[in-house]
Amino acid sequence: MSDELLDLPLAERVRLIERGELDLADWLAAANDWGFAADARYRACADLRPATGPVRLGVKDTVDVAGFPTRLGLRRYRHHPTRSAAPLRGVGVEVTAKVVTTELNIGVGSGCVNPNFPHIDPAGSSTGSGVSVAANICDVSLGTDVLGSVRWPAAHCGVVGLRTTHDPAALEGVFPLSPQMDAAGWVARTADDLAFAWEYLGLGQVPRPGRRRIAVVEEVFDGGCADEILAVVEAVASALKDAGHEVGRARLGELWDCRAIAWELCSADAWRGHQVWGDWVNDDLLESTWAALRSGAEVSAERHAEISARLVAQRAAVPALFDAHNADFWLLPMDPDVPRPIGSFVRSGTTIPGPGEPDYESRIGYTPVASFAGLPAITVPAATGAEHGAPIAVQLVGRPGTDADLIRLACDLGNQP
Repeated sequence: MSDELLDLPLAERVRLIERGELDLADWLAAANDWGFAADARYRACADLRPATGPVRLGVKDTVDVAGFPTRLGLRRYRHHPTRSAAPLRGVGVEVTAKVVTTELNIGVGSGCVNPNFPHIDPAGSSTGSGVSVAANICDVSLGTDVLGSVRWPAAHCGVVGLRTTHDPAALEGVFPLSPQMDAAGWVARTADDLAFAWEYLGLGQVPRPGRRRIAVVEEVFDGGCADEILAVVEAVASALKDAGHEVGRARLGELWDCRAIAWELCSADAWRGHQVWGDWVNDDLLESTWAALRSGAEVSAERHAEISARLVAQRAAVPALFDAHNADFWLLPMDPDVPRPIGSFVRSGTTIPGPGEPDYESRIGYTPVASFAGLPAITVPAATGAEHGAPIAVQLVGRPGTDADLIRLACDLGNQP
């Protein structure tokens, strides 16, 4: 079977199989041969099984799937759930793979190889979700996103990643790193593939094309963001205008200023969670994982309560913040800097940025905006860096519940000439 058939858009492949124009058994044989060979090369999966249907679904190894062990990215630990996590219930597709994650969602490094940009680290913690999709091992993959954990791997691998609206009910059966900010997330190769999967998996309906109100976040132009990235944001804003959308500007004010304390909250939540699940996990952890947990131990109970109260207040203020700028979506970069090639920088020993680090402002980044506010966000590939050929992505952040609208906007961008 040719590469062209393996690379067919997801909707077209399913349509051909359903019409009998593409033999399912033939396609499965080719897809499984490729999947196992690709996983040996890119190391995306913790547990890969033969596909049995036209859509191959991967799930991050911190999310319970009945019939698969959940290992949490650890070397020895595993448990064997009899019930799948809430985001998978009612999804009428068999899981093909449990995909790699960093230790406990908070460690450094995964061992995965970036299929599309092998000189760029695929990032984490939903590393396997991004890599398995980019490598065409999975068509769509479920991950989790606390402060960018779905969006970064998608962006670094040149694919599309959606963080869904924060919903505590959707976290049942999901390892609790920072329940106040954690959200399910989905990765697909293209926005069109994600739109098809969204409906095929029964997650909802993607709305028809229509004019939408978008505001470019002005704070990114205040300093600290690479000129090349700012130029990409402006180009994407122009593309959205060309697609018929209304594009203005917005300042996020206090929400923007909460990006740093979002990291503080994540580490504090992780440390407090470790006091509960540390005994039953009972595995040797990497030093980078311990370093992230220890940073949370330094956050006092009073400070934790203060940040949590600010989170609640910011979420209550979100509707008015959108209304003030006559917008329903915000456009901003994924990160202040273009991803750097592996070996060109010294990797930090912890995932948690610390005040006083030379690149502290850069590491805080822009992803916490959606996380702290509990909002959905989608990242889409937008350009390739001039110097190192690294992927540059942007993100769109929407009002609560606009997950499917974000997919539509990503489709609009992906279908621009």
